[in-house]
Amino acid sequence: MAVEHTSEITLKVGLDENRVPEELTWSAQDGGIKEEDAKAMMLSVWDSKNQESLKIDLWTKDMPVDEMKVFFHQTLVSMADTFYKATQDEKMTATMKDFCEYFAEKLELKK
Repeated sequence: MAVEHTSEITLKVGLDENRVPEELTWSAQDGGIKEEDAKAMMLSVWDSKNQESLKIDLWTKDMPVDEMKVFFHQTLVSMADTFYKATQDEKMTATMKDFCEYFAEKLELKK
């Protein structure tokens, strides 16, 4: 199958003198997003040759801890949803969602 279209997602990281992230912006032309600010990001890429996940986790030094907790919770919920879409494994998805509920409860994220 030939590639008919390419899409580019761009991440820019502004670093301070110690190479600690101060600014994160991202763009996705196909999604109509141009240099939107972000405070944190997690990117995972599957390297099928080496059968391993490669990742980049970044957050700005002014990312509040309470927002980081919410970010993690939402990311975990999203991963459970994506796992289901990819595998159709209802039992493990339910287990993952149970953990997400536990995570939110222990961090007192549910009001």
